[in-house]
Amino acid sequence: MTETGTQNHFLEMMAVVKDKPEVGFSFVKKQISTDLEPNEVLIKVLTASFCGTDYHIYTYDEWSQKRLKLPLTVGHEFSGEIIKIGKDVSRVSLGDVVSAETHIICGKCEFCLRGEGHICKNTKIIGVDTDGCFARYVKIPEANCFINDKSMNMQFLSIQEPLGNAVHTMTHFDIQNKTVVVLGCGPIGLLGVDVAKAYNAKKVIAIEVNEYRRNIAKKIGADVVINPVEEDVIKRVLEETDGAGVDVIGEFSGNKTAIEQAFKYLKAGGGISMLGIPSKNIEIDFATDIIFKGIRLYGVVGRRIYDTWFQVSDLIHSNKLHLDDIITHTFPLSDIELAAQIMGEKNCGKIILIPGDEIIG
Repeated sequence: MTETGTQNHFLEMMAVVKDKPEVGFSFVKKQISTDLEPNEVLIKVLTASFCGTDYHIYTYDEWSQKRLKLPLTVGHEFSGEIIKIGKDVSRVSLGDVVSAETHIICGKCEFCLRGEGHICKNTKIIGVDTDGCFARYVKIPEANCFINDKSMNMQFLSIQEPLGNAVHTMTHFDIQNKTVVVLGCGPIGLLGVDVAKAYNAKKVIAIEVNEYRRNIAKKIGADVVINPVEEDVIKRVLEETDGAGVDVIGEFSGNKTAIEQAFKYLKAGGGISMLGIPSKNIEIDFATDIIFKGIRLYGVVGRRIYDTWFQVSDLIHSNKLHLDDIITHTFPLSDIELAAQIMGEKNCGKIILIPGDEIIG
């Protein structure tokens, strides 16, 4: 199917749906209308990847209960081929292989108008607020499409969105020839380690409780890997930096204790970029650890649109990353329950999902 226009009909497909207010997903037959808004495109999904947000939805935690409107097709990290375009689409074409900027922004609020769409006050997220990509087809605005080089590894294309989170986090502050901590080595933290090495950080210290992920961090080049369960993190980091502390911290854990400790080993004048979402209030000695140290604190929301995406593309083309090591599992989309189980056990890096041709009729 490769056509323009908005003639209305439906495609039937298999999709991963959150349709019950309980733990789990349903893998069900579902219709998608091919009727498009003027600036919308229909994409055939080629690869998708499993995100921590998807796992929150899977477990139907407190955040999910407050945020989601069921039923919902989940998933937001993907690559795919454009197979139909709305009548006013102009920036992408039929046959383009694209990845998605998952934040649908308004383009009209004060933040969008000043080039800070990543903090748009009207943001909607694909796979959270709109039907997502854990399916054979997905519809998104053309403005959310990032056109890929078709020669690139298709699995790498679906993880550009989380890689963008890592790039945004690790490069907000200058890290070249700096000492850097990557705090929390889940999938995005591992990407953060890779980004820090690619941007020529002088020393990268990875902090992670999970042995599987510590081993990946070592494999992709972390200079020091610390298990916070077995070591005094503050003492060890200060030892590794001759007592000065680190220049930059990329915070990916959201862990209360880890975050509170981080301010103790951040060098005076240093910077901390925070992507992890704490579930508990953080207690900080503002006078000692922030004001008198003159530190800089940056909250990371998604990716800078589209500056971060061009950084990501350049990094992938540079061959400086170790994405084959960070992608640890690949499953057909129908194995979503197994993928969720492995994500919950945390013995994984990035998990890739491949939709099949389970098209009915």
